[in-house]
Amino acid sequence: MTDGKTAIVTGAGTGIGKAVATALLGQGWNTVFVGRRKNLLDDAIAAAGKTSSKALAVGCDITKPDEVDALYAAVDKAFGRVDLLFNNAGMGFKTATIDEVPVEVWTDVVNVNLTGSFLCARGAFAAMRRQNPMGGRIINNGSISAHAPRPGSVPYTATKHAITGLTKTLALDGRPYDIACGQIDIGNALTEMAVAMTKGVPQANLTTAIEPVMDVQRVAEAVTYMASLPLDANVLFMTVMATKMPFVGRG
Repeated sequence: MTDGKTAIVTGAGTGIGKAVATALLGQGWNTVFVGRRKNLLDDAIAAAGKTSSKALAVGCDITKPDEVDALYAAVDKAFGRVDLLFNNAGMGFKTATIDEVPVEVWTDVVNVNLTGSFLCARGAFAAMRRQNPMGGRIINNGSISAHAPRPGSVPYTATKHAITGLTKTLALDGRPYDIACGQIDIGNALTEMAVAMTKGVPQANLTTAIEPVMDVQRVAEAVTYMASLPLDANVLFMTVMATKMPFVGRG
């Protein structure tokens, strides 16, 4: 049952975040849509339609500690607890070798993908630890890039590998407080960011190829399954991917 439970989804204005936040809302979670552009969050909530659960849009730059603190204060005021964080917001960069990546781009990607995830998880962990009943669940978006890089993806891949370390440590540190942490690694969900896959992207064998994609709703279904488990069970890692994408095998 999700009666009275509250979920926070970052990057909820578009793509995977929007799909997951909408699915959680439809399954009875009071859902906080978080992102930098509040107009997109409001649009996403409107598109979700009328539900028995409550939706809240909170504009937040997750790279800024004071804004993340304000996010959790707003959630506490509105709902009084945090039961789920889907740490989803992220950014990438065009295909480029390391010498072609501007230092400021590296910093931006690290700030969003890693520091932002740290700050949001930190706020969720603190809330889950002190609330009554204690506990909750954090799900990190790792991406298949947490396992294997694409050519020319140093900033994105490095941060996604780091997310795996964050997931494992939170899964360990959360045990005394009934805080479960898992990671979903997503491959080629068709969102605005993945349109390039349908046109051709660089491959490990130095060719360029169109890659299969899957409906983003498959990701929403996977995350809502992970979220539905009681806190004595945890999906530590899940990979959900387009079946025929070049990941397993030689690529």
